[in-house]
Formats: sequence, C-alpha cells, structure tokens
Amino acid sequence: MSGLTTLVVVALLAVCQSVVNAGAAAATIDTNASYVLISRHSGKAIDVYNLATDNGAPIVQWSRNDGAWQQWQFVDSGGGYYRLKSRHSGKVLDIASRSTADGADVIQWTDLNGTNQQFRVVDTGSGYVKLINRNSGKALDVWEWSTADGGRISQYTDTGGTNQQWQLVKVGGGGGDPTTPPASYPNPGYVTGDTGVHDPEVTKTSSGTYILAHTGDNIPLKTSTDRTAWRNAGAAFPGGVPWAHAYTNGSNTLWAPDITYVNGRYYMYYAASTFGSNHSAIFLATSTTGASGSWTDQGLVIESRTSDNFNAIDPNLVVDAQGRWWLSFGSFWSGIKLVQLDPATGKRSDGTIRGIAGRNGGAIEAPTIFRHGDYYYLLVSFDLCCRGADSTYRVMVGRSTSVTGPYVDRNGTAMTSGGGTQILAGHGDIHGPGHQAELDDTDGAVLFYHWYANDNSSRLGINRLGWDSAGWPFVY
Repeated sequence: MSGLTTLVVVALLAVCQSVVNAGAAAATIDTNASYVLISRHSGKAIDVYNLATDNGAPIVQWSRNDGAWQQWQFVDSGGGYYRLKSRHSGKVLDIASRSTADGADVIQWTDLNGTNQQFRVVDTGSGYVKLINRNSGKALDVWEWSTADGGRISQYTDTGGTNQQWQLVKVGGGGGDPTTPPASYPNPGYVTGDTGVHDPEVTKTSSGTYILAHTGDNIPLKTSTDRTAWRNAGAAFPGGVPWAHAYTNGSNTLWAPDITYVNGRYYMYYAASTFGSNHSAIFLATSTTGASGSWTDQGLVIESRTSDNFNAIDPNLVVDAQGRWWLSFGSFWSGIKLVQLDPATGKRSDGTIRGIAGRNGGAIEAPTIFRHGDYYYLLVSFDLCCRGADSTYRVMVGRSTSVTGPYVDRNGTAMTSGGGTQILAGHGDIHGPGHQAELDDTDGAVLFYHWYANDNSSRLGINRLGWDSAGWPFVY
C-alpha cells in the first residue's frame, strides 16, 4: 500500500469514527418526568416483577400498562450518567453483585449511586436509545431475544441489536400520572392470594393496611399490606344479620358495602335486597378498627318499596369540599339517586332525593363519586352483571362542578339522559368489569372493580387512573 493510500484510508477511518461518535450522542432527558422504557425488539416495557418493593427483586419485560412499576425517573449522577429510579418502589436499576459478565441479572436496589447503578443514555439516531452501564460498559439487554411477558432483563456486550434498544416514552411531568390513555383497555393489575370478590370496596388504615369489603354472607373482609397480596380476614358480622332478613328473605347475604374512614371511625353503608326486587334497604355500621366482628350496626338509612320508582342498593359515601356528606345509590328503575346525610349521625338530614343519572329504566348501577381538581366525577356501571363470563358490565363516567350535578359526559350529554363516557369494558378474557370503587392512595387514584374469568369466577381488578389534557380520567 502506498503512503498516499495509507493516508487516505486513515483519513476515511477518522471520518467514519467521527460519524459513529456523532450517532452515539446522549439523548435529551427530562429528570423531572417519568418514562416507560419500551423494547424495540419485543414492544414490552421494563417492569418490576410482581410489583415488588424489596431489594433484589428481578427486572423483567412485560406488556405495557404504564403502572408505577413500569415508570422510571432518570436521576442525574453526573458525567453523562443516570440512575433509573422506580416510581413504584423508589429503588433503582442495579447490575447484581456489580457483575461485569454478559448475562448478569438486572435487579432493583436501594439507591447507593454506585457505578453499577449508573447508565449512559446513547442515542441510536432512530428514536431509540441504548443504556450502557458505567461499571461494566455493557448494554441493557432483553436476554436471549425474548418476546414473552416476564422475559429477563440482563446486561450484554453492546451489539447494537434491537433487543438492546429502548424507546423512552414520557408519561408525566414531575413523576405525575400519564396524560395519554393507552391504545387499548389494560388487563387488571397483578394481584395474589384471596382475590375472589364481588362488588369490592377498599379503604386504607392509618398504618397503611388496606381493608377490602365485598358482597357475600355477613360482608366478607380481606386485607393487604401492599395492595397486591390479599388474604381473607373474616366477616364484618360473623354472628349474622337478622335485622336485614326482612329484605333478604332470611338470607345473611348482603350487597355492595362501602367503607370510609372519617371522624376517627370507619363508616360502612351496605345494602340488603334480593335479585330483581326493589324492596331494598341501605344500612349503616361503624367500627373503630374495621376488623372482623368489630362492626356495630347503626340501623336503617333509606329503604325502597315495590311502589317506589327507585332501588336502595349500591351505596357510596362522598364528603364534598364544604364538608357535607352525601350518599349516592341506585340500580335500574329510575336510576342513580343522591341524598344528604347528617355527619353527626351518618343518617339522612332531610327527605330530598335527587336524581343524578339514569337510562330510562335501563341497566345502570354502582355509583361512585369522587373529587379530582375542579370536578366531581361520577362513575357508574352500565349493562348486566352477575352472569359470569356472559356479563356485559362496563364502567362509565361523567363530571360536574357540583356534587349534586348536573353530571355530563365528554360529549356534554347529561347522565340523567343516558349519558356516560366509557373508560373500561370487557376485552379478551376479561369479562364484565364493573362495580367500581376509587381510592386516593399515596401513588395517585386507584380503581378497584370485579371482573369475570372464562370459568365464570368473579375476581378482583385493580388499576390506576390517569387524566388526559381535558381532565377526563382513563384506566391504565
């Protein structure tokens, strides 16, 4: 090779290297935002397996649902490196045991700002980035090119493969909720243990424990410490409910309990009735602990007779911005009703019954009212429950600036005229999701509901609520 040819080759190599280096520029990162990291290869998101919060929990890929366990904040470590902090657990991505080997596990761990917890974000120039670990110099990698939910995330020598390329999808500023609804309805979030429920309602104790009550004999109770693993915890009234037998034809089965912690006590409104009848009643019970056997019935709140045009079931308590108490309830007949309560007793303060939603006698029930921002939101279930996998329940919403309404849907149609914007419905093997309840938890608004599996069993569903740019909720 001549000296001139050698110089030309060296010059070309230098140009090529400068192009490579230009393509390896750091991506722009908003350290105030949360991101979902989507694999270019599989289309799945980096996920904390089983919603774990403990050190050493494995990091996997999973179908995108934008849950907090799939949201990551980039924390600046300096020098162009970042730690990836889980919104769910507060822990960061970590190469286990500071390994430098191909295939090493990626886990979550307490943020120590170690180099094995630091990643350089390298832009590939195609809308995707590589994440290069500072300690090992290796790339974050979907192990063995998996496309399955639960596929392991590892580190591997940087090959530039699509299983090492990630799309950073911003889901909210300041670690907030996502503002764009997912393309399809999400599956219920991961739950374990005793999750067979119908008409679930959940409250949270001052110690952080969750109490769930649901339809069944004597009102069954469940508890959880993490909103994921649930266990049976007895019944509110283990000795039976003879005071309700006039409405239940002698049965101890009670419906749709609603629990709120207020004024240092738990208030539980619940319904007594039989299928197809509006000879129904809503009762109130109170407890200082919420535990099985601790509940004292405080008597009748409202009843409906066969001569009435409403049905007194599916109660839900809401305390408005002025501290006033309201109880929504209703099913079929003339629709969803609202009465005012006396906070001193938990009973009705007057004889007024307001109509807030209806479908001209059609299938509407299970109201839930909650406040977010400047609006009160009314969630209801449309269509048919209690038919196993043939159930057609779906969750609808309207909103109002006043707790008493009028509630309208996204199109401006009044909910008293059949309006409602759908936010969750059956899809795939998820049948008839409904009888929803909302809880404002430390990580945002949470939606609880039941759904039916293909074997007709009724199961617990838990998802998060996000808010679009117009202030309408969506399920993710």
